[in-house]
Amino acid sequence: MKVGLIGIGELGTAVGQNMLRAGYELYAYDKNAAAIARLVTQGAAGCESAAVLAAQVDAVVTVLPNPPIIEEVMLGSGGVLKAMRPGSVWIDHSTNDRGLLQCIEQEAAERDIAIIEAPVTGGIPLAYEGKITVLAGTKRETFDKYRPLLAVTGDPVIYMGAVGSASIVKVMTNMLAFIHLWALGEGLMFGTAAGLETGAVYEAIKASCGNSFVAETEGPPILQGNYDYGFILDLAQKDMRLTMDIARENNVPLEMGGLVQQIMMRASAKYGGDSWSTGIVKLLEDDMGIDLRADGYGAAERWLPYERTLSLSED
Repeated sequence: MKVGLIGIGELGTAVGQNMLRAGYELYAYDKNAAAIARLVTQGAAGCESAAVLAAQVDAVVTVLPNPPIIEEVMLGSGGVLKAMRPGSVWIDHSTNDRGLLQCIEQEAAERDIAIIEAPVTGGIPLAYEGKITVLAGTKRETFDKYRPLLAVTGDPVIYMGAVGSASIVKVMTNMLAFIHLWALGEGLMFGTAAGLETGAVYEAIKASCGNSFVAETEGPPILQGNYDYGFILDLAQKDMRLTMDIARENNVPLEMGGLVQQIMMRASAKYGGDSWSTGIVKLLEDDMGIDLRADGYGAAERWLPYERTLSLSED
């Protein structure tokens, strides 16, 4: 099977590498030539445009930053959907808007093109290992047909229902992760400000009922002082906006979610939207004048903004 990958940022790079390891013939496109080159050196074929890529493959896989970019890539002038071959499939690993997905699904059906919304959750490190969770929204027969391809990206692969369903679950899980992240920061600061060693506080959290996946995976970047978990604030805020939109549509009060959204806005204003999302905890450090550092979790590095590779988001 020929697979085309559009969007080669952190997550896209992981997806592409897993496809190549699994033996798929991979075609790659990104506005950033250096991003394409990373996969070309590993065996992928680079393409001059998204449309050229789409015309050559059996499956188009997109990993893009936000719904407006996805809409432009799929439906814009020289768009991917028009270039795709009848009988092919579009798999979207982005965190997308369900209304847009359902709109594209209608147009794709008219062209005999299947679509699978397949957002992922679990973090970039698991994506490189092929162990990130894949949430699939599509027709059941389409899911069954392409499940082996989805399983290359991650494990487990969970069928959520029709197109649009996986997007709801994805943004909800991200909201929970951001809430856990802020709670972890408060817990670490609570113990450290009381005179305890930050490392000991962290180990106690991990061994307690207050532990979480977020504590285990995002704790070390906080203790290192680089906050690098591979996910930037602009993307985190986009996910929270999608979450709050769905909540409003269904009259669901998200009090903790709303609070964390405000915290993210404050962090973005202070540190920039291209800074690491884990760095919202730095707000606590700055407010208290206390650094949450501990030996044994890696050397502290200067906190640098994310060097953009998701170039399809740029004008």
